[in-house]
Amino acid sequence: MIEIYDITNSIFTSKTYILSKAGEDKAWLVDIGDIDPVLAYLEEHHLYVEGVFLTHAHFDHIYGLEALVVHFPKCKVIVCEYAKQALASDKLNMSRYHGTPIVFESENVQVVHEGESVKLFEGEPEMVFYETPGHNPGCLTIVMGDYIFTGDAYIPGVGANTRLPRADKELAKISLERILILAKGKTILSGHQID
Repeated sequence: MIEIYDITNSIFTSKTYILSKAGEDKAWLVDIGDIDPVLAYLEEHHLYVEGVFLTHAHFDHIYGLEALVVHFPKCKVIVCEYAKQALASDKLNMSRYHGTPIVFESENVQVVHEGESVKLFEGEPEMVFYETPGHNPGCLTIVMGDYIFTGDAYIPGVGANTRLPRADKELAKISLERILILAKGKTILSGHQID
């Protein structure tokens, strides 16, 4: 059974999720913010990071990426095509506006498309990817068994912020309808801590 540990990050209360399985020494992440609590958890549980899935490439969901790859050089970075472009542009990922420009390009970046999947652990559900643009052109919603990672495409009680550059209100509505169908009977793990 996959265990999911969540961290509320210091920037905009974005979330990082650590996925692991008892008896395995590897972990997978969904988004990466504060690196220190992630490293502390991994060390405590004797885990290394196989890869990180990015729900989208806004600054508050990627600012720990460079440090993560320093610690785990073979770590896969799994994104959609637009998010790959955004990682390589401090303007698209909005990091230039936060005083910490991030330009990330690596052979480890792997692009996934609508309907593709990745197996994390033997005998466990795969991660299946759905393109859900609106908040950002590169938003992915990820379904894994009884869980759905919605990033910022859908935050329960909040919706999707469409006041940012490259956001699209109409696409966000379409994506929301899709996410709500995908989320039926599943635990929603969104991109931010909401009190």
